[in-house]
Amino acid sequence: MRSRTHPWGRAGQYVALLGYLVFLAFPFLWLLSTAFKPARELGSLHPTWIPHHPTLDNFRQAFDEQPLLRAGLNSLVAALSAALIAVVVATPMAYVMARRRGRAATAATGWVVVSQAFPFVLLIIPLFLVLKSLHLVNSVAGLVMVYVVWSLPFALWMLVGYVRAVPLELEEAAAVDGAGRLRTLVSVTAPLLAPGIVATALFAFITAWNEFFFALVLLKTPEKQTLPVVLTHFLGAEGAADLGPLAAAAFLATLPSLAVFAVIQRRITSGMLAGAVKS
Repeated sequence: MRSRTHPWGRAGQYVALLGYLVFLAFPFLWLLSTAFKPARELGSLHPTWIPHHPTLDNFRQAFDEQPLLRAGLNSLVAALSAALIAVVVATPMAYVMARRRGRAATAATGWVVVSQAFPFVLLIIPLFLVLKSLHLVNSVAGLVMVYVVWSLPFALWMLVGYVRAVPLELEEAAAVDGAGRLRTLVSVTAPLLAPGIVATALFAFITAWNEFFFALVLLKTPEKQTLPVVLTHFLGAEGAADLGPLAAAAFLATLPSLAVFAVIQRRITSGMLAGAVKS
């Protein structure tokens, strides 16, 4: 018998959902409003949601004060490279973890879970020493390596769910036709995993694009810094913020990740649900 939700209960759910959406949207809407406010309105004792005299001066000043384009290019290179490498490494590993049963697969699954429990602060010193020995400190290549290691556990967990959703009978049929394990993975399994691979790659891209802590510690040369680090340059030595240009630059930095997430959010949700189902 299908249970029915009481009208008041359904109304409460919608109110809670609306409150949650307002909670999430408030920072972005306030950031958007601040980015278009002139200096006089920013210093007003009675702030308003909608600027009375919208201006683009904050955007022009932000580009004049900081190298946003160069920093954005560094972030783009690091995020794209990390996403591509993470997917290339995670796909065959996820296939083995999903199809093989034994101590190795169990140990790998345990590593994926345990690796998410370590705070970033505990990892930065070993990572710095490893990158220093490889002469990759203060380089975008070293930052890409860190992003790959950081995003790999979640990429594995996500792709394992997609692999388990692929019927094993299709691989058995390919084996009967004479296809080897590698040929089966490339010709049969990989095309069916395409939505999951795309979702995983784009999620890794968003994570790397927004990352701040590792980039702050590992990149010291201004020409190599990423966009989140450059945004901190709008803060003065005593914590005073150049609020208008900072809001304008932060708004521009937010747009790529919002656009990408809006496109792939359904695939990300389906990948998480698939990863939560046991075969």
